[in-house]
Amino acid sequence: MSATDQMRAMLDQLMGTTRNGDERQLKFSDPRVCKSFLLDCCPHDILASTRMDLGECPKVHDLAFRADYESAAKTRDYYYDIEAMEHLQAFIADCDRRTDSAKQRLKETQEELTAEVAEKANAVHGLAEEIGKKLAKAEALGEAGEVEDSMELMKEIEELRAKKIKAEHEYRTSMPASTYQQQKLRVCEVCSAYLGIHDNDISSGGPLWW
Repeated sequence: MSATDQMRAMLDQLMGTTRNGDERQLKFSDPRVCKSFLLDCCPHDILASTRMDLGECPKVHDLAFRADYESAAKTRDYYYDIEAMEHLQAFIADCDRRTDSAKQRLKETQEELTAEVAEKANAVHGLAEEIGKKLAKAEALGEAGEVEDSMELMKEIEELRAKKIKAEHEYRTSMPASTYQQQKLRVCEVCSAYLGIHDNDISSGGPLWW
C-alpha cells in the first residue's frame, strides 16, 4: 500500500465515507457489508496469516464504513452485535468440528500403530517359543542317539534365530519412529493442530502462528 493509500485509509477511518462531501451508494447498513468487521471481530481478519487463515471475507470490509457505523451507533442501537455473535458462533462450531475430527484421526492412528507394534511383538514371542520347543526336541533326539536328526533340527533352530533377530530389530525400530511419537501427541483445543503433550499453547504466539 502506497503512502497515499495509507493516508486515504486513515482519513476514511477517522471521517467516514462523506469526508469529501460525496455520498457512496453502498452504506454500512447494506447486507453486503460485514457487520463483524464493523465491530472489529471478523474471524477472517483475526486469523489472517495464521495456520487457520480463512482467506478473504466474502463481505465488504471498509474502514470508512466502520467510521460511519461508530458515529451512527452513538445515537441508536443497530444490534449488529447479534449478527456478529452468530457469525462467531458459527465459526466456533466449525472449529469444534475440526478439533473433534483431528482427535478421532489421532486416536485411530494411535490404535493402528499400537496394533502394528503388538503384532511385531507377538511375532518375536512366537519365534522364541518355537525355538524353545525345537531346542528341547533336539536335546531329546541327541540323548536318544539320533544325532543326525538332532543336527538337522539345530540347523532349523539357527534359521529361526536369524528370523528372530530380524523381527526384534523391526520391533525396536518401529517404536521410536511411530508409536512413541504418536503417544506424545495431542490436539490443540483452539486450532485443532497436533501438538506435543508438553508443548505450551501460549508460548511463541501459540500453535495458530506456527
